[in-house]
Amino acid sequence: MNKTTRRDFIKTSIALGSGFGFALRSTSLFAEKSVKSLRILILGGTGFTGPCQVRYALSRGHKVTTFNRGKTHPGELPNVVEQLVGDRNGKLDALKDRQWDVAIDNPTTLPAWVRDAAQILKGNVERYVFISTISVYADTSKGVDENAPLAKYEGPDAFKETLEAMKASGYKTYGPLKALSEREAEKWFPGKVLIIRPGLIVGPGDETDRFTYWPVRIERGGEVLAPGLPNDPVQFIDARDLAEWTIRMAENGETGIYNATGPAKPLVIGDMLAGIKTALNSNAKFTWASAEFLKQQKVQAWSDMPVWAGDELGLARTNISPALAKGLTFRPLVETARDTLAWFKAQPQGRQSHLKAGLTPEHEAEVLTAWHKQIGMTKSE
Repeated sequence: MNKTTRRDFIKTSIALGSGFGFALRSTSLFAEKSVKSLRILILGGTGFTGPCQVRYALSRGHKVTTFNRGKTHPGELPNVVEQLVGDRNGKLDALKDRQWDVAIDNPTTLPAWVRDAAQILKGNVERYVFISTISVYADTSKGVDENAPLAKYEGPDAFKETLEAMKASGYKTYGPLKALSEREAEKWFPGKVLIIRPGLIVGPGDETDRFTYWPVRIERGGEVLAPGLPNDPVQFIDARDLAEWTIRMAENGETGIYNATGPAKPLVIGDMLAGIKTALNSNAKFTWASAEFLKQQKVQAWSDMPVWAGDELGLARTNISPALAKGLTFRPLVETARDTLAWFKAQPQGRQSHLKAGLTPEHEAEVLTAWHKQIGMTKSE
């Protein structure tokens, strides 16, 4: 997989990464008596992970305020949530003269957004939680930990960047701008910043279908095209696990930088696909096609073959030891697979007919036919 491909997939994730129409489990969400109630401001809060943060925080007795444009899933947050309306592009008056214990910044890509919000929130929040990305790293080819070098911004003035300009760059500036946003948060809130760098975020509510493709395809059964080698590593995190851990880290007053992806133990794509098959009681049969062949067929990692990192397998070897030591936990793969499929099946038929990642049935059949033809020719030589 080349970097352009992954940038294109990041583009889809940013543009479509929202969703709220699913219920969280309630069996283990309620706070222990020792948890102090916090006043939590969530910048964003209506996208993909935001609603999970909101519901988990409420279940643990916290008071939640959201700040957003009020355009994404209006009316779907619980009534007990205080909803402030504004815009990170200069319309921040609703944040003035207010105090919170914790601010969680979900949607920021531009360092100017951090600066502008910080000018109002500095002195009015005790801790600032910045949700970043593992895309901030300059080189993920061999796997990274939190001390790895970050991508450098090479534009004229990062504080004049806009989302439109970032998109026009082909998302080349996405990682560097996130890295500068981290730095800006640390500048304004020294010693009070928690930076979380998630990997691929998946689960019910993910409008990018960056994991959803596999439960949907495997449930359909039959011969399934599988990418690369069965022992190629994969990493991802359920949005609910990420959100719940973020709230617990806020409760504990944690600061510092943490990669956040999963699972806890190394996982390979062969076991991932087999696990989904078992979870769905599917009759799917996997046909593994080499990475080189898939390139020849213009089948791309991340987008056409989601979760699989292709030529950048180091991306799926991100070190998460510090996060594990701080209590990052993961629900079973079977639960993520079943819940994701159930959510997807609850969407309108038009939505279900257009997966935003993965191969169409027709394209998959063509690639499988070409693979069998190549294998047959090889065997006859």
